[in-house]
Amino acid sequence: MLRLNVRTSRYKFYYNQIIISFLVEVFKNRIMKKVTTLILVLTFSIGFAQDTKSFFDKADVFFKTYVQNGKVDYKSIQENPESLKELMILVGTTSINKSDPKTHQAFYINAYNLSVIQGILYRYPVKSPLDIQGFFDKKSYIIAGEDITLNTLENTKLRANYPEEGRFHFVLVCAGLGCPPIIAEAYTPSALEAQLERQTKLALNNPSFIKVKGSKVQISMIFKWYKEDFTHNGSEIEYINKFRKTPIPTSAKVSYYTYDWTLNQL
Repeated sequence: MLRLNVRTSRYKFYYNQIIISFLVEVFKNRIMKKVTTLILVLTFSIGFAQDTKSFFDKADVFFKTYVQNGKVDYKSIQENPESLKELMILVGTTSINKSDPKTHQAFYINAYNLSVIQGILYRYPVKSPLDIQGFFDKKSYIIAGEDITLNTLENTKLRANYPEEGRFHFVLVCAGLGCPPIIAEAYTPSALEAQLERQTKLALNNPSFIKVKGSKVQISMIFKWYKEDFTHNGSEIEYINKFRKTPIPTSAKVSYYTYDWTLNQL
């Protein structure tokens, strides 16, 4: 069996660059996914994992370039796919653990949003993510050395590890207009708390997202699908009111409006 023994940091750096360059070529030439998956997992397992700073920096540039007013310029990404391909390699080979919760959370939020964009581009042009069979629960991505689906990422990496953090639902963007809008920046460890708070307040004070009419209120299906994430310490309305400028009466009759799965494209 071949054993790799990289003795110095310099050799390790150069070997790492060779591996990453080869992976870019794999994506360029559309080699079958199983081969790509195997190489990414092997690269991760033998110790050539990427640091998080490079990932956050490049993700920030990407979102600033291709996101505007809460929508994604899929057509431009399709025409110039290299930056997303490079980012998805970083997503696959970045080493991450729960010892630093803010880094852990920020990484997986960005990884989710990038994977959604990548998933749309596999079949673009499409009118909705639901036009792609198994978009959330079948199609998988290499993320931090694991082959996982979007649902697995959301439910096991974020919700399961941070069950009290309902604000995730206002920053994870499903590619549908019914989701809170994607932002033109990366989520970063140092800014994450402020970003979560900002995006949650924006969503819950948006009259198109929380529709109050007299003694009735219509709220997103997100609150029905993930009810347990918002009712740890009270009702959905009590959770929403923590972030609203104008509170909703707790006696208001609650219903859920139809989710808009139209693609969030420019």
